[in-house]
Amino acid sequence: MKEETAPAAVTGVRRAVKRVALAAAMAVVTLNVWTGAPLFALWVGSRVQSNGQVTMTGIAVVAIVLAIVCFLLLRLLGVLGAKYDSIVGTSPTVRSHVSWLRSMRGERPEYDGVAPTVTMAERIAIAAVVLAFAVFEVWFFFFSTSSIDNRSGRGEVSTVQLAQITGAPWIHS
Repeated sequence: MKEETAPAAVTGVRRAVKRVALAAAMAVVTLNVWTGAPLFALWVGSRVQSNGQVTMTGIAVVAIVLAIVCFLLLRLLGVLGAKYDSIVGTSPTVRSHVSWLRSMRGERPEYDGVAPTVTMAERIAIAAVVLAFAVFEVWFFFFSTSSIDNRSGRGEVSTVQLAQITGAPWIHS
């Protein structure tokens, strides 16, 4: 019996679909490290907290759940990144050294013929950080409250009406 192999075009399409799906999964996991994990930790902390004032038990539960969920999401991101790299056919270009084997002079080891590259998981994490910073800047400069004059947003700045200016005693018409 003869084995049938898939045509190269079908294999290429499958590989591209897997790459896109893994990149999307890495993006979702990265986004959840920033948003989903803190919200989940706050939700769990609110379930532990009884009604009334905040207790150290609730705060400790939030901190512990946040640490565990972020650790698990980052491990998942590493697994997805390794799977993506294996599908693409790349391998890590920089060897990692444990801290106690590193030079005390701060030298970085260089490997001949190997240029460090940025993996897809690192690119997605960098994009998420840049996006989060840009969103924070937009919020801070345009929508945040001002502690100086207690306004509830930059858009609610009171404007001076022309009728108020003409009625001022220092303006002579």
